[in-house]
Amino acid sequence: MKKLLTNVSAAALAIAATSFAASAQDDALKIGMTFQEMNNPYFVSMQEALQEAADMLGAELVITDAGHDVAKQISDVEDMLQQDIDILLLNPTDSAGIESAVRMAKEAGAIVVAVDANANGPVDTFVGSKNRDAGYMSCKYLAEALDGDGEVAILDGIPVIPILERVEGCKAALEEFEGIELVDTQNGRQDRSVALGVVENMIQSHPNLEGIFSVNDGGAMGALAAIQGSGRDVKLTSVDGAPEAVTAIAQGTPFIETTAQFPRDQVRVGLGMALAQLWGARVVPSEVPIDVMVVDSENAEGFSW
Repeated sequence: MKKLLTNVSAAALAIAATSFAASAQDDALKIGMTFQEMNNPYFVSMQEALQEAADMLGAELVITDAGHDVAKQISDVEDMLQQDIDILLLNPTDSAGIESAVRMAKEAGAIVVAVDANANGPVDTFVGSKNRDAGYMSCKYLAEALDGDGEVAILDGIPVIPILERVEGCKAALEEFEGIELVDTQNGRQDRSVALGVVENMIQSHPNLEGIFSVNDGGAMGALAAIQGSGRDVKLTSVDGAPEAVTAIAQGTPFIETTAQFPRDQVRVGLGMALAQLWGARVVPSEVPIDVMVVDSENAEGFSW
């Protein structure tokens, strides 16, 4: 009889333990993050930092890739909400187009933090780089490298807010130099292969072109290949701080500068803002700007995201 009671007690404890573990798992923090794209080392490094943070918190993490398709991103958010996420970290592929998803998430009770690019709608906090500063710093560097005189061009990208702000900052910097003439702006779509062809055409169309600013390092690497293939002396600057861009700068190529962002810091701060609100903080900032930094031949060798 005693043995039977012991066995029953052990079984009861096992059932209780299993029930507690299942309950704890159900109550585990659930974080969703939807990226505008994952075919970019910048966002890959952001995902890695988020995974590290989630592991430290013992949180469940759901990651999706919109592939620059706003309809897919909205659908991805809907799927996350069906999984009862507590926090939505949103890297919008279209700031205006994603508003319905932001509203859905808020109605479902999720904390919504936009990372890298802001979104329309009731976002709790936006954490992103000082993109206008980045464009300004990079184009000022380019103009100074040309001694304030010469023809330059802008290799533009997808018209999301961070890219628009970089171009705005670039133009503001170029306007400070009377001898600098902006002779061309074309869209390389932040893509190496597209940018390669675009910059080849730029160089052929402008025999006196001396400098190019690219809105991101992916496009800049295509631009660099076009410049090197042409044999022309055209200086190149950009924004991002990607590893291959930093390596090219350190090697003394025509790629002379990139204004680096800090994607890992952005997502860490974004998650921190979301957690603060989830835990009841009432004075969390609505916007947290993250500084950027010039990377050139002087500091490229020791730099990494």
